[in-house]
Amino acid sequence: MSISNVKPLIPFPALLIEEDAESILVVGDLHIGWELSLTDRGIFIPSQVSRIQARLLQLIEEYKPTRLIFLGDVKEAIPMISLEEWKDVPEFFEAMQKAVGDVSVTLGNHDGDLEPLTPPNIKILPSSGIVVGKNTKIGLFHGHAWPSPEVISSDLLIMGHVHPVIWFRDKMDLWTVRQVWVKAKCEGDKLAKAYLKYRKIKPEGRAKEVLKEKFQVEVSDAGLIIIPAFNDLVGGLSINRLEKGLMGPILGSGVVDMEAAEVYLLDGTYIGVVKQLRNYTT
Repeated sequence: MSISNVKPLIPFPALLIEEDAESILVVGDLHIGWELSLTDRGIFIPSQVSRIQARLLQLIEEYKPTRLIFLGDVKEAIPMISLEEWKDVPEFFEAMQKAVGDVSVTLGNHDGDLEPLTPPNIKILPSSGIVVGKNTKIGLFHGHAWPSPEVISSDLLIMGHVHPVIWFRDKMDLWTVRQVWVKAKCEGDKLAKAYLKYRKIKPEGRAKEVLKEKFQVEVSDAGLIIIPAFNDLVGGLSINRLEKGLMGPILGSGVVDMEAAEVYLLDGTYIGVVKQLRNYTT
């Protein structure tokens, strides 16, 4: 499933981007404090912070990245900050910064008021994302909001937000849910049109040219990777039982042919395209 210098760290829901002397570890959707949201419903799950932190430190020790980027939704509570998050999130970031040094967060829809919880040297990036890489431009963003023009003009887009999973139903009528990676393509023409529509600009049949004129970027057919949630208990969107309302602007605008998207288990096993996998839901 590797694309150029991007490598999934099997069997973890994490990516490593390597170029020249830089090595970037990318993870998304930690949802620190998620288990507390279940308490009111009578479901009691121990805090997952230490487990999440231990898994990340294991990856950092093994791969020794020079940079760590979180693709949003580091914390859970919205719009307020829970008492537990006031303690857990700062301690978590302090541990990450000691291990890596260069730590960034692209804001997700659960990251309101995240900045007061982070040490001063943690870089808070907008939800519109960031571009990394020189030879291959890679756009990183959470996925709940439109990326910037610079991000959508990248060769490869990497997003979280969706927490992709696949549902299997066996002959005993029992369900199995597994986290998955999704690899797809964005159609450049449709992407340009959708972004211009979002910005309330009429393309008049030449969307790519108008996008270049207005924002000084060129959009082509780009690859797309949807990264699984690093917190494996938070559930997610069933890729073979798609609910378009939960997918965010990139996926919801129709620029990605999800029926042809390739799906991989966390161990790297290719299990087919979405269209084929729909057969396992009935």
